[in-house]
Amino acid sequence: MILRTLVLSATLAAPAVAEGAQRECAQSPGKVIEVCVSVADGKALYEVTRRGVTVLAPSALGLSFAGEPAARYTALTAARRSSSDTSWEQPWGEQRVIRDNHSELTVTLAGDTPLNRAVDINFRLFDDGIGFRYGYAGIPAGQAVSVTGDRTEFHTLGAYQAWWYQALGQERDEYLYTQTDARRITLAETPLTLKGENGLYLSFHEAALVDFPSMLLAGNGAGTLTASLMPWPDGVLARKTGPFTTPWRTVLIGDTAGALADSRIELNLNEPSKLADISWFKPGKYVGVWWEMHLNKSTWGSGPTHGATTANVERYMDFAAKYGFDGVLVEGWNQGWDGDWIANGDKFSFTKAYPDFDLKAITAYGKAKGVKLIGHNETGGGVVNYEAQLEDAMKLYESVGVSAVKTGYVRHSGDILDQQGGREWFAGQYMVRHNLRVAEVAAAHHVAIDAHEPVKDTGLRRTWPNMISREGARGQEYNAWGDPTNPPEHVAILPFTRMLGGPMDYTPGIFDIVHGKADIARRVQSTLATQLALYVVLYSPIQMAADLPENYEAHPDAFRFIRDVPTDWETSKTLAGEIGDYVVVARQPRGGKDWFLGGVTDENARKIVQPLTFLEPGRRYEAQIYRDGPGADYRTNPTAFETGRQMVTSKDSLTFDMAPGGGVAIRFRMLD
Repeated sequence: MILRTLVLSATLAAPAVAEGAQRECAQSPGKVIEVCVSVADGKALYEVTRRGVTVLAPSALGLSFAGEPAARYTALTAARRSSSDTSWEQPWGEQRVIRDNHSELTVTLAGDTPLNRAVDINFRLFDDGIGFRYGYAGIPAGQAVSVTGDRTEFHTLGAYQAWWYQALGQERDEYLYTQTDARRITLAETPLTLKGENGLYLSFHEAALVDFPSMLLAGNGAGTLTASLMPWPDGVLARKTGPFTTPWRTVLIGDTAGALADSRIELNLNEPSKLADISWFKPGKYVGVWWEMHLNKSTWGSGPTHGATTANVERYMDFAAKYGFDGVLVEGWNQGWDGDWIANGDKFSFTKAYPDFDLKAITAYGKAKGVKLIGHNETGGGVVNYEAQLEDAMKLYESVGVSAVKTGYVRHSGDILDQQGGREWFAGQYMVRHNLRVAEVAAAHHVAIDAHEPVKDTGLRRTWPNMISREGARGQEYNAWGDPTNPPEHVAILPFTRMLGGPMDYTPGIFDIVHGKADIARRVQSTLATQLALYVVLYSPIQMAADLPENYEAHPDAFRFIRDVPTDWETSKTLAGEIGDYVVVARQPRGGKDWFLGGVTDENARKIVQPLTFLEPGRRYEAQIYRDGPGADYRTNPTAFETGRQMVTSKDSLTFDMAPGGGVAIRFRMLD
């Protein structure tokens, strides 16, 4: 929702464009980026330059439809230009007030097929990137069409390195990134991030993914990436009725990796909030019955080792209340976990608890202590079963005060059954529709959604602010049972790749790094200080303290940072970083005066001298430092840890000595 407007949108007077004009250009507000659209030899093309240097060479545009040949475009028939400079306020987020300053160019393409006879292409140009989408206003209302091809291209020039993984794998987006020459990309998920020898950093993604399949990018081996949409079982890419618009295709462009991380284009390209009131959701931190299951100390299924018992959950609620946590997540509370639950996702009940779990008693117990229960709806990919119970489930949760639910879709991608028995991809149009339906029904009952195994984030949290966080990448659970577990570089890659889409529920904070595993590839590959730094580095409005309560009470010095660090921010700044090497992030709490900083490195020890210019000038701060101790090393001595205090101002710099796989976490407490 727009709460404060600085400058109202204004339409620019533009000279009349002659019928059949072949080229139209527009510049971003600061004249940093220029986009030109043209028609030549039957193709519609766009190209992007930055400060006069070509970033994307002429690249194709357009969609293809069933029942007609690929359209040839013959002319640009109109051009409309406008600009807008506004600010809006997030109800929660990594930055409270966001400026939306862009130029806009809309052109109409004349094509030689009925469905492509008049296609609007809307470009929005920001100084740090662009977004564009297609509008098919000429398709009559109610007319059903089938999209069979997306011809959108991104034609890069020169040599780039890419961080990516093969798309359409059975584990959805839960893969480690590989770094290769960008020309080796075959089929990649987005956000897809590139670093060029020309000094530029690029990221390709999409915004406002609604009722359309997720976009992948196919490489041609020579620098051109072409959109590839996750299909329906019959091969159709998208089923639409006229008129319609597509999601925005986005390109972030920066001189540093941090410039990509600090862009707000994804949010700005989404519609304002559809929720009149979101005050019932508060950002915060939680603990829960979760990590103990991954360590095989308890089970999701019923029986003598069942984790989700009334007594065990109340024990976690006592811990949460004692140390100031807002919620307790509980998995395995509902009937359906016994046996092969992945294969039998249609057997889950989302309203019936196991006999040893008393939902009403537990929520009442928590309410008396100021702690909320966070629900859990694992579907096992049984989407039809979940949707049949969705309204009753959300109504139940609202009645007992459960205001957040973690959802899950643990099933191989391409094997999710729809109502007709077809097998769906995890982020095809069917699942995109489903994810939004869950958010809509949940919102009607004042329930927020933390989606795991989700459709990727595309900034929809602006429109539906109860879509609070997602997984959508390899998270901490792989550090309990993965082989291999996440290497140190993983958390230095995420801020510049997956995190460009939006918040991630990574579940940091493991203190028992080794957890009984001698093989480093089967335990947490970080130092203790890194686990603290992740609360700042990897943004989410809800952050889990994922370890067992007893492990926190054994390390009260380190636990202090988790207790202090907030999850809602006034502003955020990526201070330094290189993709896969290291990252340093600073954030200021919403409405606060302090600052928090987190830094992590890869497998290499690293010394960083960080200027503190982000602090308020003329003020003194106490830097409460949590860092790697002498001899720390994620391979041999991961729990070597120490704290320190130092008086600093904005004129000072701090030197961070991060161990291999190490990190640093700092609270800057304003003194005067």
